[in-house]
Amino acid sequence: MRAIIQRVTSASVTVDNVVISQISRGLMVLVGIGADDTASDASALINKIMNLRVFNDPVDVEKAWKASVRDIDGEIHCVSQFTLLANTTKGNKPDFHRAMSSEASQEMYAAFLDRLRQMYKADKVQDGRFGAMMNVTLTSWLGAIIQGPVTFTLDPRKFEYTEPSKGKADANKKTGN
Repeated sequence: MRAIIQRVTSASVTVDNVVISQISRGLMVLVGIGADDTASDASALINKIMNLRVFNDPVDVEKAWKASVRDIDGEIHCVSQFTLLANTTKGNKPDFHRAMSSEASQEMYAAFLDRLRQMYKADKVQDGRFGAMMNVTLTSWLGAIIQGPVTFTLDPRKFEYTEPSKGKADANKKTGN
């Protein structure tokens, strides 16, 4: 399971020229579900989304990386995004075989949203429309200290399916990196 999160002042989803969901300050979360993802993966991802400190301190805005979305009473906007699981290592055409099938993914995504709403505040969690042609719009939250977009990739199992090359690891040891 993989997510891209971005700190936003607003985000919305439009389907057929109609805004179907929107939030004000908080997180925009694109969620990709892999073929072998489990409820445990979803829980780990939800925990990270809820607790990652990507906002300035609510009292002292000069202190960066001090508050989570929960700490600022922010909103969360989720959009299912199977393309996050694309393999682009061979050739120029993305391979989506790592993504979960549509029907199973829809069930897992619904369970993910239900759990996220249970762990936070249901009215603070919005989502797009699974499988629809969506226009996603967001405005990055530019803080007093951190200028520019704040975007993170979250992948609780990343190191389970990637192995560092020995050559690079050995080179890093020699250079101290």
